[in-house]
Amino acid sequence: MSGDDRIALTARAVAFDWSALPVHWIPGEPFATHLLDVLHLLLPEGERWFVRVFGAALPLVRDPALAEDVRGFIGQEAMHASSHQGVLDHFAARGVDTSPYVRQVEWMFTQALGERDLTGDAAREWLVERVALIAAIEHVTAFLGQWVLDARALDAAGTDPTMLDLLRWHGAEEVEHRAVAHDLLVHLDSRYSRRVRALIPAVPILVRLWAQGVGFLLRRDPVPTRARWRDLHRAATLGLCPAFRPTLRAMAAYLRPGYHPSHYGSTDAAVAYLATSSAARAADERAA
Repeated sequence: MSGDDRIALTARAVAFDWSALPVHWIPGEPFATHLLDVLHLLLPEGERWFVRVFGAALPLVRDPALAEDVRGFIGQEAMHASSHQGVLDHFAARGVDTSPYVRQVEWMFTQALGERDLTGDAAREWLVERVALIAAIEHVTAFLGQWVLDARALDAAGTDPTMLDLLRWHGAEEVEHRAVAHDLLVHLDSRYSRRVRALIPAVPILVRLWAQGVGFLLRRDPVPTRARWRDLHRAATLGLCPAFRPTLRAMAAYLRPGYHPSHYGSTDAAVAYLATSSAARAADERAA
């Protein structure tokens, strides 16, 4: 991260108690609840993959400041994976078996995007290609992180405070480290074409996985229902998920030749939330 936005990245050892979490933790909003619940299905395996790829890339980093950022990124992403895994474990404890969906996600990150029997230039090329994919995905997660920090409609809807704290703690850290993957990619390969072409598969794959995840969770809801476009439109209109146009504008921003993540999102907002987050403050007190 460059300029005044650069801060030391800290992996906060947060803990969450899910024993009182209701099924519909946005009251009366099963679709919006499960739309955001997909994060718990996708993120543990995805962020473990981030950690593996960045761990493999770290020896190639020649800039000490960037190497420090990469290590901070790895620590934060490992904690994110663990925290969302806790929600999956809670789902399992109440009889919701997410393993059929999670196995598909695991296959994608460990097999399709995992290590290959390559050496030399071919191995480096595959590593940089995966860093480019992570940089594209991190653009999406930084956008989502800023959205959840700003989403006052979630408070007004009575969202479960523990879940809201998880989402905002995670979102704040995504905003904190939003430039690391981009800076690592540019350090390894600064070509515009390399950066942009990674977004082309990343967004459709994420959209498809998200849609499948919502359907999967709705079918396992105590009151099963179908996923419908009008439900997505309603959730966005109520401010319970990102609206289409701001999302499209955010994705288009990645295509700009002068793009840098520090131009989008607010580090001040992220730091301010982390100073008030119940989980982050408790983690800081334990560390102290």
